[in-house]
Amino acid sequence: MPYAERTAAMKTSEWEKRVQRAARLGERLACAQEVLAFYGEVLKLQQRIFNEISAEPVTESDAPIVQRLRAVDAARHLPALLALAEQRGPARLAEEARAIRGESAEQQNAMLHGFLEDDSEHAFFARALLQPYAERLTSALPPQPFQGDSFVCRLCGSRPQAAVLRPEGDGGKRFLLCSLCLTEWEFRRILCPICGEENHRHLPRYSAEEVDAVRVEACDTCHFYLKAVDMTVDGLAVPLVDEVATVPLDLWASEHGYKKVVANLMGF
Repeated sequence: MPYAERTAAMKTSEWEKRVQRAARLGERLACAQEVLAFYGEVLKLQQRIFNEISAEPVTESDAPIVQRLRAVDAARHLPALLALAEQRGPARLAEEARAIRGESAEQQNAMLHGFLEDDSEHAFFARALLQPYAERLTSALPPQPFQGDSFVCRLCGSRPQAAVLRPEGDGGKRFLLCSLCLTEWEFRRILCPICGEENHRHLPRYSAEEVDAVRVEACDTCHFYLKAVDMTVDGLAVPLVDEVATVPLDLWASEHGYKKVVANLMGF
């Protein structure tokens, strides 16, 4: 099986794991049931989008991923996402969805392109639609060799959504999870991914007993934080989903003056 087809099949399996994990955590974590119920439906829609576009060949190109994303027809899935937000989403998103529905096709396309230009307006809708496309495009690329710590994704240039600690030997190796294309890349454990602070005294970590596999990794120099999902503690964790499920950690970090590197798809 060609590399691109093999990796697409693997990513299809990843989407199924994300959907299932959201359902399981929703049953277990009372504090996140409402968020995860909606997020689970969003994941199912993203999974359908990914499966659909995986059946289509990816044209080889040397163009940057963000440039290639500008050419995709993600807007064709917008009506389904708007309906989902109106029917199952929080009041804020439902109102936003109704406003977007009233816009022209040109305005809706401009919303998607604006997100790629770092415009946060209607970020949920643009990001929810573009994530499957970005992951599909990057899954067709050959593996990237490790070339030292990068503060942004080498494939699409986006900031990290979370850190992931994966088992290696007697410990764990740290990776960063891209907020757009969902690629992971290796990153030093004692290093702030925003300002480059290396002094461990300025890089506090905070966790809660009820979610011991997820913690806040903060920086007292730049006052940014992200959450880390420790797969050495819970091997069944799905970083993208577990990050969303641990809302109390985000609230704690905000109350203590830290700002998140990138808000997750649910806005936390």
